[in-house]
Amino acid sequence: MRLFTRLIPLLLLTSLLSGCGYNAIQQKDEAVKASWSEVLNQYKRRADLVPNLVRTVEGFATQERQVLTEVTNARSRVGQINVNADDETSLQQFQQAQGQLGSALSRLLVVSENYPTLKSDANFRDLQAQLEGTENRITVARGRYIQQVQDYNTYLRSFPQLITARIFGYQTKPNFSVENEAEISNAPEVRFGNGAPAAQPGG
Repeated sequence: MRLFTRLIPLLLLTSLLSGCGYNAIQQKDEAVKASWSEVLNQYKRRADLVPNLVRTVEGFATQERQVLTEVTNARSRVGQINVNADDETSLQQFQQAQGQLGSALSRLLVVSENYPTLKSDANFRDLQAQLEGTENRITVARGRYIQQVQDYNTYLRSFPQLITARIFGYQTKPNFSVENEAEISNAPEVRFGNGAPAAQPGG
């Protein structure tokens, strides 16, 4: 009888929390975390390709030292960031660093247009395929993350979940900036010889 008496408040509390969205908040929070892990995984995949790409290009185009250095330095900056996706400033720094690496890689790929032997190299073509696939995976992962954060934030701002969130200290999460959100629908175009413009001397 005593056990039954003790269980009643527990059952009532569980029912109350469920009705106020507590369980759903947990589920949505975990979904956001899982999506973020996938974003990091795909960005790491791209970063891991950079050393091999730089070495391959360097073997055919040693004179492109400035571009190669830019790519290497951009990758280094990415590796130095300990991003906290729940902190808006940290997320913005992460975005900026990843954007710089993406821009440096784009310049490197444009430079490669000037070297037919490089473009025909089997290792380079393999890196092309891997990088292109990785950019697509990044786009998909970021798109899913944006959707999960939007879903989580919308749910937290709705009644009665907003009361539950305040009681337990849950807050809305920062998301990718408007600029990146607009770009998310299109993966960066990675081309190694299909009509991409060649780099101009001194550019």
